[in-house]
Amino acid sequence: MANTNYPSAGTTNDNRPAGSNTTRNVLIGLLAVGLLGTWGYVLYDKNKTTEQIQVKSAEVKTVSTDRDSIKNLYEEAIVRLDNLTGENTRISSEVVSKDAELKKIKGEIKGILANKNATAADLKRARNLIGELNGKISNLEQEVARLMGENQQLATNNTVLTQEKTQLQTDLQTTTQVKEDLAKKVDVGSTFSASNITIKGIDEKGNGKEKETDKAKKVNKLVVSFDVENRITPSGPVDLYVIVTGPDGKVISSPAMNSGNLTTRNDGDRAFTAKTTVDYEQGTRKNVSFPLRQDKFQVGDYKIEVYQNGFKIAEGTRGLHKTGFLGL
Repeated sequence: MANTNYPSAGTTNDNRPAGSNTTRNVLIGLLAVGLLGTWGYVLYDKNKTTEQIQVKSAEVKTVSTDRDSIKNLYEEAIVRLDNLTGENTRISSEVVSKDAELKKIKGEIKGILANKNATAADLKRARNLIGELNGKISNLEQEVARLMGENQQLATNNTVLTQEKTQLQTDLQTTTQVKEDLAKKVDVGSTFSASNITIKGIDEKGNGKEKETDKAKKVNKLVVSFDVENRITPSGPVDLYVIVTGPDGKVISSPAMNSGNLTTRNDGDRAFTAKTTVDYEQGTRKNVSFPLRQDKFQVGDYKIEVYQNGFKIAEGTRGLHKTGFLGL
């Protein structure tokens, strides 16, 4: 048999059996498949993780956007509430009366906004609370509008009342002035008018007999008489004051004649010699006569003045002489 270079069946080039190569190939194939599977899983897991990260990032972005939106809504609500409290005292009192429930709502909203780990559900809760807060603020705004309307009406009414009060005061002052003027006119008009004044020197004897004389050393009484009348003076007692000024310029006074001081309308305060009260009947003429007694009368002129209601209503002079001209 001739020699040949080809291997015989059942042998390999490296003299190893043929089955050994097959097993190696199978193992390599399995390793390749496993490696591909591992890389496939890794790629799948990476894609899944990336997807989850993207979802989380979107959620975080959404939460952050919602938080900012809710924060803006909350700040707008607070501005509305602050504006209400600045209206006036009555309106502020309305806000204060609801302060407890408003504080509770604001506190819960602020707590959610301050929580960095707040969930979408938390933010939804905050949004609902802001809606509730805005609802209460809207009610307050309506109340404020009502109160402001009332305030405006009250201000209008107050203006009208002030004008009416001013007018009433003006009318009252006018009426008071007219009343005072009328009272003055009535007062002045009620002053007596006097006429027919006479002054007599009298020598009054111890037995009661009287003799008229102008001889000074014989006169112990001056009798003043005059008529008075007035149509508006009411009936009743009326005081008359007589001032007798002697030749020496002094007013004659005596406790027996009820002398005193009188405040006149035009002549200031004056001493008077005698005061007498007459019972007057309205609208009639009445004669008034009263004596002025003194132990001794000087020679000279005696001035007699009569005052009523502060006004001088009569005046006259009587001279007494050393030697009487009446022949007495």
